[in-house]
Amino acid sequence: MREQYLTVADEGAHETEINRSRFICTLAPAATERDAQDFVARVRGEHPTATHNCFAYVIGADAAVQKASDDGEPGGTAGVPMLQMLLRRDIRYAVAVVTRYYGGVKLGAGGLIRAYGGAVGEALDVLGTVTRRRFRLATVTVDHQRAGKVENDLRATGREVRGVRYGEAVTIEIGLPDSDVDAFRAWLADATAGTAGLELGGEAYGDV
Repeated sequence: MREQYLTVADEGAHETEINRSRFICTLAPAATERDAQDFVARVRGEHPTATHNCFAYVIGADAAVQKASDDGEPGGTAGVPMLQMLLRRDIRYAVAVVTRYYGGVKLGAGGLIRAYGGAVGEALDVLGTVTRRRFRLATVTVDHQRAGKVENDLRATGREVRGVRYGEAVTIEIGLPDSDVDAFRAWLADATAGTAGLELGGEAYGDV
C-alpha cells in the first residue's frame, strides 16, 4: 500500500472560457466506482443541453480503477487528458466531469487536449485537495481512572483518535503511522505504568 495520496475534500465546480466555449469542471470525492458513475450521471442530468459531458475518475489508493470518456469529442482529446491530469497530480478516489458548451470556434485536437486537461488542473488548484496518509489501526485498552488523561494526551500530541468506547475498561481506537508503533508502545507503557493494552489491527487511510 502506498504511504499517502491526494483527493478532493468536497464537491465543487470551476468554470473557464476558451474561444467562447464554456468549460465547467465539477469535482467530487468518490469512494467506489459506483459513486463515480452516479456522480457523472447526476452532472449530466444537471446539464442536459451541454455539447459534451466528458469525465474521468480514479478509484483506489493504487489507482486500480481508471476510466475516462470523451463523450463525443474526438478520440483521446477529452477524457484521457482529464485522467492524465488526475494521475499527474496524484489524485485518487475522485471523479471529474468537464461540461462543455460549444461557443462556435473549433479548438482542434491540441486545443481540446489543453482545454480539458487544463480545466481539471485549474479546478484542483481552485477547489483544493487534501492528503490522506496510511495508518495502522490500533486499539488502546485502559482503566477508567487513566482513560481521560490518556485520551487528552493522545489528542494533544496530534494523534488520530477514531473512537472511544466505555465498558468494563475504556477502549480508544487510534490511527498510527507504522514508523510510530514502537515509540507509541513505549510511550503508552510509561504513561500508564504498564497497565494499558495495545492491539494492532489492519490499515486504513486518513486525513493528515
